[in-house]
Amino acid sequence: MIARIEAFNEAMGGGVLVVRQSKGYCLLRDDNGRPIARLRPTGKDNLVAVMRRSYRDTWEHIGDFGPMVMPLDEALEYVAKDPMGVFWR
Repeated sequence: MIARIEAFNEAMGGGVLVVRQSKGYCLLRDDNGRPIARLRPTGKDNLVAVMRRSYRDTWEHIGDFGPMVMPLDEALEYVAKDPMGVFWR
């Protein structure tokens, strides 16, 4: 999974560090080390829960009705596009 995340990052021009940490993958800005997103595998197929860094400096789920779960490729696209404006602050 980490190789797929790194390949996506490279294809998009880089700028993101990927760190395996506590049952998931943290995406960090390469320029300043600030957290972007966390992808936590669900254990089912290729699905990951997408999390954001809260103002309390903890990881929290996105979505009003529980975790936002999607296939890894969709999750990477979602974080890159940042439609809610919560990742690239």
